[in-house]
Amino acid sequence: MLKAILLFVLLVFSSNAQDQQYTLGEKIYNKACVSCHGLDGKKAKGVSFIVNPRDLKKTILREDQAYLVVKDGAHKHGSAADIMPAFKTVLNEEELRAVTHYMYKKFDPQADERISELYAQSDEIPAAKKAKMAKRGAKIYKRNCSWCHGKSGDGDGEATRNPEKSIYPYNLVTSLLDEKQMFLYTKYGGHFWGTDKKDMPSWAKKYDDYTIKSVIYHIEKELKGKK
Repeated sequence: MLKAILLFVLLVFSSNAQDQQYTLGEKIYNKACVSCHGLDGKKAKGVSFIVNPRDLKKTILREDQAYLVVKDGAHKHGSAADIMPAFKTVLNEEELRAVTHYMYKKFDPQADERISELYAQSDEIPAAKKAKMAKRGAKIYKRNCSWCHGKSGDGDGEATRNPEKSIYPYNLVTSLLDEKQMFLYTKYGGHFWGTDKKDMPSWAKKYDDYTIKSVIYHIEKELKGKK
């Protein structure tokens, strides 16, 4: 009986703490974020940006990753554009956690489940083919990815020096995305995950899961692994 009472008290305390964090986060969002991201988490109406804010309803980031972007700014974590600033000098730790928690719960509370479900639908790689992933991934990366992301994955490919195109490929080395997220981002394309522009296309029609996972393997083991 005592254990049941203690458990109930802990659950109530936890629920109240979460409610307080959500309420604080909502206040901060409406004060510091709504002017860019809008009330609906998409984009504030009547405002023009060089790079539009991501649709927060479609984010691929986990809450802990989103916290780092809010804290440090998007540029530190791979974005070529620095329109998403760092708030670590404006908000304290409690406020940073709260506003991130609010955005996550308000706009995309099923993000983790959606990511897990989509990844679970991808093909398993047979052991016999895993040994060939490094070679396959390096070949496809050089052919299709280096033009934008650069040979070393730093986001400085030849395409970024074309004055007729304004593209902002990510620095893959400093990106927060893990292998699972990077695979899904590559397979479905950036627009599927909330980007306004469609510079990062979906590669699902051109390459199978094995090939895409091989590219991600190359990025993780060769590009990130050597930095």
